[in-house]
Amino acid sequence: MHRGRAGGRTRLGSALVAAGLTNGPAELLDFIVPLWLGIALDSTPSQVGFLVSLELIVSVIARPVAGRLADSRERTTLAGVGALLYGLSCCGYASADALTGSLLTAYAAAALGGIGGALLWVSLRAMIGEHLAADPGVFARLMSVQETGAWVAFVTGLLLLGHVDSYATVLLVCAAACAVGAVVLFLGPTSTSRESDRHRGGGDRVSAAPRRTCGIVNALRPMLFATVVTALAETMIGILLLLHLQRELGLGVIEIAYVFLPGAIALGVLPPVLHTVVLRIGRRAAMAAGSVLSGLFAISLAHTGGPVVIAALWILCGVAWAMVIPIEQAVVTERHPDQVGAAMGIYTAATLIGGAVGASVAGVLYDATSWQGACLVAGTIILSGAVIGPWALTRLGPTDVPARATVESASSP
Repeated sequence: MHRGRAGGRTRLGSALVAAGLTNGPAELLDFIVPLWLGIALDSTPSQVGFLVSLELIVSVIARPVAGRLADSRERTTLAGVGALLYGLSCCGYASADALTGSLLTAYAAAALGGIGGALLWVSLRAMIGEHLAADPGVFARLMSVQETGAWVAFVTGLLLLGHVDSYATVLLVCAAACAVGAVVLFLGPTSTSRESDRHRGGGDRVSAAPRRTCGIVNALRPMLFATVVTALAETMIGILLLLHLQRELGLGVIEIAYVFLPGAIALGVLPPVLHTVVLRIGRRAAMAAGSVLSGLFAISLAHTGGPVVIAALWILCGVAWAMVIPIEQAVVTERHPDQVGAAMGIYTAATLIGGAVGASVAGVLYDATSWQGACLVAGTIILSGAVIGPWALTRLGPTDVPARATVESASSP
């Protein structure tokens, strides 16, 4: 019994370490690739938006498949393969930087990153979901580790960029971090005996995949709708802000990073703290509060010019996401505890659909309309989440106040 508990904790630890190692490069790439496209490849805002959308669209297509695999195959192996593929996509971007003007190479790297990200994050979240019954705050811990890895990667990567002045070098370091994450997963413990028994039934589960997928989509439909709407608006405001800081305020990459850094640190520190807030006020109130904070940030950007004020306001988004995202992931896992891989594949595909549309719309909006108008559109959509989020939770039917951790009872065989 004690060996099983220790193995479960080690498996969770491997998943968390790998999440930190791989999310750092992923977040850094999300930040520098749009800027790098404008500098190294002289891309237009619309081309920037479409390249970001390409990776998201490929990942959307791959996520349901990754989810089915995560319910029928060894999750640590799948996540490790995903980390390796994501590292290869970093190498592809580095090659595009060396071959100045090779936008096609960048598109290929984006597609490979979409496949790798699907395998990696669906499998990792399914591994984390295995421990939700014992620790209802486990997704808050995941987000804390992810975002801590992100701001560490930001500081390290941008210091390196300032020293060597080479995007290719930074991209190759990102690839190396992904490779280390893959090694951690490959060397980590495999499924427990209960998980292995479930995986051995994988053939029957895969053969029933289309019917199962439709059932999960129908069950999660309210949450999927809320997720698409908010992801669309959040991605819009992120891309708009990057373009605004670079093209209107004339900031360089490192200066822009300083604007985003306070929010990134907040995301690394706050999720476990805000989980205690959720335990007090409930999930519906927390979802509404998160949408209001994020929406106010987006609207306030329309009337804010200075980077220092923008950096302070960006923390509001950090607080919002630190509450909302762990709630969504926990609720999806609770709704389908025996099919958490498939459920996570569908849920994350919904976030990416919203993100892909938001990225494309942001580039076009920035070309076609005013900065103030774009911010107001994004803020209005985000604020609608204050109604849509609680409504989705009510329709889905989870407990509004999650149970506190019961590690001993949940670890018993």
